[in-house]
Amino acid sequence: MELCWHGRGGQGLVTANEILAETAIASGKYVKAFPEFGPERMGAPIRGFTRISDKPIRVHSQVYEPDIVVIMDGTLVGKVDVTRGLKKDSVVVANYTGSPKELQDALGIDVECHTLDANRIAIDEIGKPMVNTVMLGAVIKACPVVPYDMLEDQITTKFTGKLADKVIVKNLSALKRGYNEVQ
Repeated sequence: MELCWHGRGGQGLVTANEILAETAIASGKYVKAFPEFGPERMGAPIRGFTRISDKPIRVHSQVYEPDIVVIMDGTLVGKVDVTRGLKKDSVVVANYTGSPKELQDALGIDVECHTLDANRIAIDEIGKPMVNTVMLGAVIKACPVVPYDMLEDQITTKFTGKLADKVIVKNLSALKRGYNEVQ
């Protein structure tokens, strides 16, 4: 399973990629995960890549033909080529206020699309548009690459000692809403 993440600096893309990778490792999978960005400032487009497999992974390059494309910022649609390398059976999960059909039309593609307003959920639950946990919930609902309960455990582990307990609870709530509200 290969994922390509598209977002902007400061949205938590790197952390989301790490959490998914760490959860996959904890579930017995082999993983390669890394971001791609340069000296850009907060708000600049960035990408991340994740490979998850039952067998050792020998490929050490970016993902060129993703099974899943995660769009963490809907404003990238039409500005960044988020569809590069998509296959007929690829899945797109996007922080996008329109319907899945509207996203397909905006991207000019005919692949399975899932949408949710992750910004609204993040603001409701966390108090700021940090969409990483919301999008993780949406991704594993659309494509259950790791078990939901293990993802909750990994988020708790990752954030313990870095964030206040009440902020961890808010992130877990954001995860659950992303899982439940993705279309």
